[in-house]
Amino acid sequence: MNDTPGWASPGSAPSDGKETGVPRPSAPADDTAPSGTWASEQPPAGQWTPPSPTGAGPTAPPPRPGWNTQPQGPGRGGPPPAAKPGVIPLRPLGVGEILDGAVSTMRAHWRTVLGITLTVSVIAQTAILLIRRYLLPDPPSVDANATGSEALRQLSESLRYSLLDNAPPLLVSMLATIFTTAVLTVVISRSVLGRPVTLSDAWAEARPRLLPLLGLTLLLAVMAAAIMTAGILPGFLIGDTAGVGLAFLGLLAAVAVFAWLTVRFVLAAPALMLERQSIIASMRRSAKLVRGAWWRTFGILALTWVLTVIVALVVGIPFGIVAVGLDDGSLSSFLTEGTSGFGWPYLIVSAIGDVVVATITYPLSAGVMALLYVDQRIRREALDLDLAKAAGLPGFDDRS
Repeated sequence: MNDTPGWASPGSAPSDGKETGVPRPSAPADDTAPSGTWASEQPPAGQWTPPSPTGAGPTAPPPRPGWNTQPQGPGRGGPPPAAKPGVIPLRPLGVGEILDGAVSTMRAHWRTVLGITLTVSVIAQTAILLIRRYLLPDPPSVDANATGSEALRQLSESLRYSLLDNAPPLLVSMLATIFTTAVLTVVISRSVLGRPVTLSDAWAEARPRLLPLLGLTLLLAVMAAAIMTAGILPGFLIGDTAGVGLAFLGLLAAVAVFAWLTVRFVLAAPALMLERQSIIASMRRSAKLVRGAWWRTFGILALTWVLTVIVALVVGIPFGIVAVGLDDGSLSSFLTEGTSGFGWPYLIVSAIGDVVVATITYPLSAGVMALLYVDQRIRREALDLDLAKAAGLPGFDDRS
């Protein structure tokens, strides 16, 4: 955030390769004694005899108050708890704390979160519904008994229709994700500091970064498409059985490279939003923050993806059953004729289910990415000190 030191561009942060000097203890006032030796005059070694059972012989002096005493009670000898001005404690976070922070943000700022996610989801699903109903061509008929060239022709038409059917929803969903990610990242950054935030405030701060965030998303999408094409295309050009095997191996390699780049650049969006970085600078920033923590980042993202899939299934399956029940004629047509021209009841109920799923999953995904960014900066750059100062906690005031 531009009004807090913790969100400013890190400049000479350790992760940028510009290590700052560490203050060393000053030399003793009396440096006449040679280094590594005792002073010229030291008291003789004390002579101590353990106390005898009968009380004979010298005894040790009673311990002075405060010497070698242990604190009593729970947490004995442990560090003090970390400050927690907002939804997370200001220290390196565990996986559960990152997920809990995302959910806590949804609860603490539910009006703002619900307002943005519900509005964007309704607009996006309405656009997808109208596109599928009026702009897309009718699905091709598939003959299950077709063979030879006719089967290949039907397969080609089905693949082309699938691309046309999925491309507009993917584009609309991408735009909706960009919009919600931009605004929710601002909300989460405020919730870390324990500050209230309204939808108008979040929108005013996120609006100037929408176009750079769109450019970043498009660049990553083009990179992904280029990687997949480079992996599959050689096998398709060969065209025989060996080509199919080569295409499969190329697909596996492309998926591995795509996963590696996805994790490497996953923190680019929070860096672009919160540090006001450019597109390329935010990608470099993400690569530096993820360096040395790729597998941990991958595990957290995989867990988040599993949770979103579970939520989508739990919420989407009941809506799907209701939609099919209200539009049984289209289901019969799909089973007998191979077409899937579902009617308005099915499309409307399915769209409502998608709105509910998006309203829950958008804040979870955006929250995990933003808090993962905060966690990596705390681990690498001691961002917790800047956040505590920005939150106005006692003992963290500005001092020269």
